[in-house]
Amino acid sequence: MAEPHTTTTSVPPASTTTHTTTTGSGGSTGLAFIVGILVVVVAALAYVLFGGGSSDASGDVKITIEGGGGTANDVGNVLDGAASALESAAQSATGGN
Repeated sequence: MAEPHTTTTSVPPASTTTHTTTTGSGGSTGLAFIVGILVVVVAALAYVLFGGGSSDASGDVKITIEGGGGTANDVGNVLDGAASALESAAQSATGGN
């Protein structure tokens, strides 16, 4: 007897292709650097304006004029007279209170 003849064919598996897309956020390092500089500048300004000034807390202003001679004395006398006149006017306006 004759043997039956069988033929087998193999089918390759279906191919799959994977595509990967990578996008960068270029510029975030530069932005972080700029923000860091701004934070340092604001901190320095806050220190100078709110706490880093003079340790003299009296609030008095002292002005020294050298070399003015008689003119400086005359100006001082005029200012003293003006202050006295202003004080008298204020007392008159408020009835002495």
